[in-house]
Amino acid sequence: MSDTGIALQTAGDGSGQSDGPPPTPDNDWLMKRNCSLSPRQVGWFYLSIVNVSLAIALFFAWRGSWLVLPFAGLEMLGLGWALLAHARHATDYERVRFAEGMLVVETASAGRVTREAFNPLWVRVELGELPRALVTLRSGTRAVQVGCYMDPYRRRKFAQELAAVLRRL
Repeated sequence: MSDTGIALQTAGDGSGQSDGPPPTPDNDWLMKRNCSLSPRQVGWFYLSIVNVSLAIALFFAWRGSWLVLPFAGLEMLGLGWALLAHARHATDYERVRFAEGMLVVETASAGRVTREAFNPLWVRVELGELPRALVTLRSGTRAVQVGCYMDPYRRRKFAQELAAVLRRL
């Protein structure tokens, strides 16, 4: 077995003609992170933890253990940094869709959105042989990898669905 991956769909027949109907709106795949807390909920959680920790630290400071305050502050800074990193990536997503006759791949990571547009007649869908391999969309020298938010089964199913839609074009 080679490491090049499995090509699930090749380019069209080369005639440039589209035999099938144009893609329908249900040919829109949105892949998101599985986050249990939204950024707003993370903020409220952090605020409640800060209040509880500050109340405990102030109680011990009032009883004479003043060193509890700086350690509680360091603890809250560390927790805040970790929750900020979580909140920045809570809304990350990958979206593959057909728009205006093009296959558009949109990726959002930490608020930065990138878009790649491909001619759907020239796109090749590849899925590596390794279980953790991502779906690669190739057109000429350009390539985009998607599917990092899906398990291997759903990743393979997505690649097969997209390849089937591209074959119909």
